[in-house]
Amino acid sequence: MSTVAPILGGQRSAEKDHRWLILVIVAIAQLMVVLDSTVVNIALPSAQHALGFPNSDRQWVVTAYALAFGSLLLLGGRLGDMFSRKWIFITGLAGFALSSALGGAAVSFSMLVAARTLQGAFGAILAPAALGTLISTFRDPRERGRAFGVFGSVAGGGGAVGLILGGILTQYVSWRWTLYVNLFFAAIAIAGALAYMRSNRPATRPRMDWAGTVLASAGLFLIVFGFSHAELAGWAAGLTIASLVAGVVLLAAFVLAERRVSHPLLPLRVIMDRARGGSYLAVGLTGIAVFGVFLFLTYYLQLVKGYSPVASGLAFLPMIACILLASNLSSIVLLPRVGPRNLIVTGMLLGGGAMAYLTQLTVASSYATSIVPALVALGLGFGMIFSPAINTATAGVSRQDSGVASALVNTMQQVGGSIGTAALSTVALTATASFLAVHHGGALAPATAAVHGYSVAFAVSAVLFGVGALVAALLLPSRQRLEELRNAALAAPAAPAPGAVLADGAVLADGAVLADGAVLADGAVLAGGAGAGDSVRSAEPR
Repeated sequence: MSTVAPILGGQRSAEKDHRWLILVIVAIAQLMVVLDSTVVNIALPSAQHALGFPNSDRQWVVTAYALAFGSLLLLGGRLGDMFSRKWIFITGLAGFALSSALGGAAVSFSMLVAARTLQGAFGAILAPAALGTLISTFRDPRERGRAFGVFGSVAGGGGAVGLILGGILTQYVSWRWTLYVNLFFAAIAIAGALAYMRSNRPATRPRMDWAGTVLASAGLFLIVFGFSHAELAGWAAGLTIASLVAGVVLLAAFVLAERRVSHPLLPLRVIMDRARGGSYLAVGLTGIAVFGVFLFLTYYLQLVKGYSPVASGLAFLPMIACILLASNLSSIVLLPRVGPRNLIVTGMLLGGGAMAYLTQLTVASSYATSIVPALVALGLGFGMIFSPAINTATAGVSRQDSGVASALVNTMQQVGGSIGTAALSTVALTATASFLAVHHGGALAPATAAVHGYSVAFAVSAVLFGVGALVAALLLPSRQRLEELRNAALAAPAAPAPGAVLADGAVLADGAVLADGAVLADGAVLAGGAGAGDSVRSAEPR
């Protein structure tokens, strides 16, 4: 037993060397999921021309992905808590890549929609596994801040990267490569996961809450479908109303059911914490506004100003640069000093101000003076919201809850995006039609009416940012409270069963408890005072 400490210390050092490579792997996987929500949008007109489907069906290429992704995220998150997160992560990557290849090779509309549905399903497995891996890998607050700075940059800027990449691939190669490109991302991430991630199954596997799974998945499906259908048929359509009402009823039934089962799909302790609940709301409200920006600014640049797909994508570069700057600055430097409340409130106010600025757009507005300042403010605002909100939403969660807590982050962003796309599109179309009814004369009337519709949508987004600032001010924690959440998670004792295997055959003696500085039966001390979460490993293969 005298060799236990050196063995564990060497293992710990090796893992510390790999954790930044794991961050790169996770970031690649997250980028693949996030950019897929926009990269295909640019290619839709070309795909429609190649496969010959009507305008009325075009929306289903986007909706099929959103329905599967949004409705299955909680299930995907729980799978990561039940099994080895490494292999759940790899399964999600492989499935996402294969379904992307199927979509790229599509010879019919139905084949393309089926592939997009499979993409969404595997994305629902992959996204929470990626964030859950990040949570379990980075426990030190300073390193965690750097990691979440990178992750927040991807979460906030991935959609804009998708616009650029989609424009380049569609214009210079083929629309099919907006799907085939995922094969390269997935191959790199799978190779990295096999090389550097370790398999880490829970000591006690929780049982699946099948009733909660059905209620949550069906409820989220109907909510996303209802908002998507509203964009096509309007808010007064019978199917729209029925879907939204049924979705709300099923989600309410899900909450009631989770209070009564012993192994809930979503333990209510995850969301009832004030800090985490406020963070989830912040992510959801920002998701509504983010997708609105991408959608209506892309329409404005391409349909009104005549930009090419590549040029319209490149026009978002100032926002991407500011997201990268603000995400890393806020997570690494500012979050430990001022706390999430001040950062997220400031980000919401910046976003609201930028949206209000965009309401002044006209047909003759210039990119440099009318759009760039708003993009800069939005980039800074998104960077100050996403990284601190994701960090706070997952602070203090235990290993057995980290997957579902991660899934909730993605659920709020995805459902928020679906709501934003449908609701803001309906607002814009209604405003455009009303404007044309009054100002129907002149060659520029259609373009002027469209810009008016975009401006009204931007005004609604500005109000949503204001609501987000109020929510953040009331619910989000101070710096001291965030530190308490982190310390509680780090101090949570782990008690492996007697006889649990450590490293290279070392065995934990009966009655020993592995907390920081714990002593084994013969007096050997874990290297560096490491706790169970740092050095103890199960005897399962990598």
